[in-house]
Amino acid sequence: MARSRTVALFLFVTVVFGTAFPAIKTGLSFFPPLLFAAIRNLASGVFLLAYVATTADHRFPESRRDWGAVLPGGVFLIGGTGFGFVGQQFVPSGVSAVIFSLSPIVTGLFAWVFLPAERLAGRDYAGILLGFLGVAILLRPDPAALFDPTLFGKLLVLLAVVTVSLGTVLVRRSESTLPVPALTGWSMLLGAAIQFAVAVLAGESPAAIRVTPLAVATVLYLAVFIGAIGFVSFLTLLGEVGALKANLVTYLTPVVALAVGWLALDERVGLTTLAGFAVIVVGFAVLEGRELYGELFRYRGLTR
Repeated sequence: MARSRTVALFLFVTVVFGTAFPAIKTGLSFFPPLLFAAIRNLASGVFLLAYVATTADHRFPESRRDWGAVLPGGVFLIGGTGFGFVGQQFVPSGVSAVIFSLSPIVTGLFAWVFLPAERLAGRDYAGILLGFLGVAILLRPDPAALFDPTLFGKLLVLLAVVTVSLGTVLVRRSESTLPVPALTGWSMLLGAAIQFAVAVLAGESPAAIRVTPLAVATVLYLAVFIGAIGFVSFLTLLGEVGALKANLVTYLTPVVALAVGWLALDERVGLTTLAGFAVIVVGFAVLEGRELYGELFRYRGLTR
């Protein structure tokens, strides 16, 4: 029964996170990108903090460590998602999801810099190089096409991956005791404020928002199901199966995003995208090879 529940939770998180990218692509038809990101994060933050108010005693950042987590969480982890919203104007949702699959590898690289206990070994460098090779295949940099909107969009999504990964490591480095839902909720409010400010500086106007039933439904879906319920579900999965297995969600969400983008948005999937994704997955396997082998050995030992 417990195993069935874990499998169901894994599938739920995969589907919810995988549909995030097509949902963002849909919402960009109604909202300017930075205002869209800000509204989504504001709604998610309010929903999460309402959940925290009924389930936790430690609700507010109080210590220096708490603020040391909320600040980088808001500026980088949440604020950095704005780059992805802007980039997805020019990039199919499935391609954005594939680029985001690089995040565990980038996180490992930042962890090597900022977390002394997580130093890289020899084969880890090969995994990181493979991951970035996969992204290079996706980007296909061409000096003759430097001003191609699609390339610009891919670079912005990649910048979002780098910024969010940096925020993840800095939050871990803080060693805050603030419950993760509370930490995320306050970070979302801070990130939303930053995105609102940048949107105003960039000339985005609320007058450009087209309020329709689909627009409202898209924001609610991203805020509630993905930003709040999906996040809490992922944390539950993380506690049940550990970081390695939970991170496998990252490599299944692009499959969902590619399928939904093809079916619902008529987005085409190129062989180059699939090839880049395959190389990124191989890079992750090399980077986490020891842990993957340990999990496989433990599984085989239990079934003998």
